[in-house]
Amino acid sequence: MVSLQNSPSVHRTSLFLNSFPQSQKHSTLPCCRRAGISFLIKAEQAASSSTGSLSQDRPGRRQVLAIGAVAPGIFLVNQNSKSFAAETKKGYLSVTDKKDGYSFVYPFGWQEVVVEGQDKVFKDVIEPLETVSVNVIPTSKQDIRELGSAQEIAETLIKKVLAPPSQKTKLIEAAEHDVDGKAYYTFEFIAKAPNYTRHALSTVSIGNGKFYTLTTGANERRWEKMKDKLHTIIDSFQLFNV
Repeated sequence: MVSLQNSPSVHRTSLFLNSFPQSQKHSTLPCCRRAGISFLIKAEQAASSSTGSLSQDRPGRRQVLAIGAVAPGIFLVNQNSKSFAAETKKGYLSVTDKKDGYSFVYPFGWQEVVVEGQDKVFKDVIEPLETVSVNVIPTSKQDIRELGSAQEIAETLIKKVLAPPSQKTKLIEAAEHDVDGKAYYTFEFIAKAPNYTRHALSTVSIGNGKFYTLTTGANERRWEKMKDKLHTIIDSFQLFNV
């Protein structure tokens, strides 16, 4: 059964922001595919080995499991809600949050669920580690670079926010991108639990007086199959003024 993590991530992210001095130096590192994307990927804890066989199920089986796959306290959202939009790229649906000022796409077939502490969460109903989540909190900062370099922010977020303390984590790479005068940090990491390893991508940025984090990922065993889709999610994330 899917087990999305209902941790107080907003509180943890706030503590993360408060742990930095007013100004730090920043650096630019080579990294992921597209410049200027801001994403928050939250490492969701989920069932591991027992879910492997579910991926072989037929589409009808997926529909039957859709409700049972969501943990107590996690609710599927009506697909007619404002979070859903017309398909803008083959195999993907778009999300535009006009209140908080961001947009991105996610794979067709993923379901929106409600997770405490997260602004948006979409997940595959069969593969519990295949998710995208967005976290938004207020900040007095004007630019992500005020908090430190891409590598510094990535390492701190991974250890304090994006993965449980019990998991072993590794930052693979991190980079700074600048688009239309706005800085974004994008990074790739893995988080190892006793029964599974999650391979994830995240991007963070600051705008509209808010700190945005988008995170997406998959089980390590499905990384090669899913990485292009996950990069598409990351590449689509954009902030706009509200």
